[in-house]
Parts: sequence; C-alpha cells; structure tokens
Amino acid sequence: MHFNSAGASSSEPSVRIPVDVRRFPWIRRLAADYAYDFGAVAPFFSGDPAQRAAWAGAIARTQAHNHRRRDIADVIAAQQAHRHAPPSAVDAARRLADSRTVAIVTGQQAGLFGGPLFTLLKALTALKLADQVSRDHDVPAVAVFWIDAEDHDWQEVRTCTVYDDQLATRQIELPPRTGVDPAPVATVRLDDSITAALDELDRVLPATEFRSPLVAQLRAIYAPGVGMAEAFGRWLEHVLGHRGLIVFDSSDPASKPLASGIFARELSMPGQTAKLAALAGSDLTARGYHAQVHAQDDSLALFHLDGGRRAIRQQDGAFIVGEQRYPAGTLLQQAAERPAGFSPNVLLRPVVQDTLFPTICYVAGPNELAYLGQLRGVYDHFGVPMPLMYPRATATLLDSAAVRFLAKYKLPIEALQAQDEAALNELLKAQIPPIVEDSFADASRTIDEQMTRLVQTVPALDPTLEGAAKSTLGRMQHDLQTLHGKVIQAAKRRDETLRRQFMHARALAFPDGHAQERTIGFVSFLNQYGPALVERLDEELPLDMGRHWIVTI
Repeated sequence: MHFNSAGASSSEPSVRIPVDVRRFPWIRRLAADYAYDFGAVAPFFSGDPAQRAAWAGAIARTQAHNHRRRDIADVIAAQQAHRHAPPSAVDAARRLADSRTVAIVTGQQAGLFGGPLFTLLKALTALKLADQVSRDHDVPAVAVFWIDAEDHDWQEVRTCTVYDDQLATRQIELPPRTGVDPAPVATVRLDDSITAALDELDRVLPATEFRSPLVAQLRAIYAPGVGMAEAFGRWLEHVLGHRGLIVFDSSDPASKPLASGIFARELSMPGQTAKLAALAGSDLTARGYHAQVHAQDDSLALFHLDGGRRAIRQQDGAFIVGEQRYPAGTLLQQAAERPAGFSPNVLLRPVVQDTLFPTICYVAGPNELAYLGQLRGVYDHFGVPMPLMYPRATATLLDSAAVRFLAKYKLPIEALQAQDEAALNELLKAQIPPIVEDSFADASRTIDEQMTRLVQTVPALDPTLEGAAKSTLGRMQHDLQTLHGKVIQAAKRRDETLRRQFMHARALAFPDGHAQERTIGFVSFLNQYGPALVERLDEELPLDMGRHWIVTI
C-alpha cells in the first residue's frame, strides 16, 4: 500500500469525477438544500449565489456601504511587510483602497502546517470566485483569507495529520497547553517543540522528490520564536500568495479601531445578537433544519482579552468577565478607547469581518453555512450588508489505481467510509460465479422445504421426535451457512489483489473512517505532488455547488 514515489511526474492523465454531496451522510439538509433547493432556505440568506443578479446586488450594496478602505489596506500592508508577502499578494491588497474593489472572503483557524486539505480548498475557491466576479461584473475583486487567530482552541490547531508511505495516518503535534487560561492562538509563540515536530514530519512523510525542499521551507517559516498565527500566514502566502491571496491576521491590534463601533453597539444592547440568532435558529428548526449555534440569553457575542480570552455575560446591568464584575459604562469606554481588548465570537465575527472588508461573498464550509443562516437579522441589527455565501470546493484526491478500482467494480466512494469489511465482503461475493450462489440458494430452499415437511409429519409417528427434527433442520441450515462462509473466505484468499485494492482506496478516501479533506493536512499532498498540486486543483475544481469531486493529480 505504497504511494507512487514518482509524484506529479507520473504520465497518468488527470481524472475528475463528480459526486452529488447529498450522498454523504455528514451533509445535513441545510447544506444540501442550499445547493439544490435554495428557495427553501432563501429567508435566511441574502441571495442565491447561482443567480447573476444576486452578485450584482451584493456588489452594489457593498460599494454603497461606508468602508474604511484606506485604513484596512494600510493594516494589511503592514502585516504583509512583516511577513515578506509575495508581490502579487501585495498588489492585490493595495486594490482594497479602491472604492470599487470588492472582496471574496474565507477563513480558518491557524492549523499546524496549514491545517487540513479543506483549508487549501477554501482559499482556492475564494481565488477562483474573485477571478470570475472580475470577469463577469467588470469590478476589481480580491480574495482575502481571514486567519481566525483569536480562536483559543489550541487542541484543534496543534496537530497535523499526514499519510506515511503505507498510507497509515500519522499525527504530528505540538505539546498541549495544560493549566493555561484560554488564550488566543495568536499569543502562542513557537518553541523548540516545533523543531521536534518538523523532524517527525521529515521522518514520517514518504520519500519523494519534493520532501526535502518542502520540509526546508517549513523549517524556515515554522521556527522557534515565531508566532503560531504568523507562521500560518507566512505558509499560506508561500503556497498561494503568488496567486494574489490576501492573508489577514484578525488578531492585529491595528485593525481593532475599525471595528470599535461594532463592539460598542454589542455592549450597548447586550444579548440582542444572541436573541436574534436564537430566533433564526428556532425558525430553522421549525422548518426541519438544525440550529448550529445556541447562545445563552445573558451572553454577549464578544470576548474580553486580558491575557486570556474570556466570555462576557450581562448580569443586573453589569458585565461579568470570569470572576471580574464591570459596570456597563466601563467596558463601553474600553471599547472606544482600547478596542484591542475585545474579540468577536462566532456570531459577531462575520459582522466584524464585513465591516473591515468590502465583502460580497463568504466562502463557507457546510457547518459554517448553518450558523451563517442564523445571522441575517444580526447583520441588519448592525447595519452591515450581509454578503452572499458560497460553499467551498470539496474534493477527495485519489491516485489512478484507486480510481480504476472504483470504476471497475462500480463502487460508490461513500461505500469506503465504514471501517468494517461489509462492503468488501459484498464486493467479494459479487465476484463468486453466479452458479455457486444459485446452488447455495437452491440448497437452502430445498432443505427448508423438505425438512419443514418432515417436521410437520414426524409427530404423527412419534411426537417426541418433533424437537429432534427441528434441531436437525437448524444444524443443516447452520452447516450450510458455515459452508457458504468458507466459500466467501476462499474467494478472499483467491482474490487478495482485490482486497489490497479495496484497502488502498479506503485508506486514501477515508483515513480512519473520516473524510480525507477534513483529516489529512495539505502538506501531505504537497509532498506527494509538489507545486503541481495547486495548479491542478485550480484547473480541475469547477465552481459548481452541490458537487464533491474525486480528483487525480
């Protein structure tokens, strides 16, 4: 079960196979209807991204809204200068100062070495949409990647899973942070443990022509003393900056004054954001969907930053942060004078994002769509135009051998998810000559018919023999089933090649039973395919909602 060490130099042609996302059990109804029955979810969103008029409307609303364009362009320019961003990214960021420029935004936490494959797919979707909007609507459009650097879930970002040369999953990790208050990932500076993680990555990744330069580049970026979020930004810019991706570190204190009005409004009307999101959640639930976020009535959609990242609650006209009690006016004054002391939660982050940027569309994952559907009233409450939402590209990268296997046996990719051998056994049974299965069926039917007749007639001779006859029928049925199992096992031994092909395809498509794009770090595929990975994904993944793509590189 080895990777093809030839990597991207293989002469195999690329393959692109569409799969309806509704076939996957983890795609919930809201995400499915968003792609295939938008009218059913239209009340929760600002427009149907499949309609050209919706894009024109989003552009007009965003261009008419008062954005502090020069200020955010300056903030990003300073970030890019610090990270030594590629010229194409710098040029794209400059365009944000233009009053006509619109942005396609996406984002993610600062996962180790870039995080799972879907992070790359999100960024590529944003870039492709920006290109399409520029062509179709004749406006300057840029792609922005929002690093959720103030997220405090260290457990979620400290690991990166890759394939080894046997297609087993190997987890590269940084140490847990025990006994530490929840703090933004942006406050974490890498120490010597990053060197050990990079050494482990170098040992675990299969030997390809790309491994040495890949690991060397990661060592230059993920170095002791560098911030975790900063390293993530540098790595994204290395991979996609030459395509014009603008990377934004949301923890930058220089950006907070641009959102201070949002913070102040949230503090001046505490609980309103949570209430509006809850009402939308109830409406979603009433229509047969699910509510992704359940906020407490006394909660604010803000965190307070004071070394840690602590939720803010309202109580008797005051605010509670951890064990500290603040008069309402105190935090309101802080929001105006020291906005860097505040951080939006999941409900307010999109509003802050679209206050900072001239966003016409956010590229979302399926779970994000669910909570974004709770925010239309929140956007109205803050007077910020709600952008369109576009589902990110979704894909599974398979080698040509796995694709040939699926095609030869007409096996749907989702059949590979289960970690038992039920699908394999069904496949093997299908390879047994029909006459064998027919013979077993005939034998089983004959035994049942004849022995049932015997069970019915024996008591006339001797009633005590009825039990013996039933036992004999049970043993005969069991023995026949045992023989059938032995035939299946013989088929397994005879066709070990098929078993290996199945295991190979399953390990690639559903590592440890989970979707590949949510599990395997994209560094694993950069190691396998080199720079061609990004080019080929850009070529092979269309902007097509509702489709998952099986792709060979």
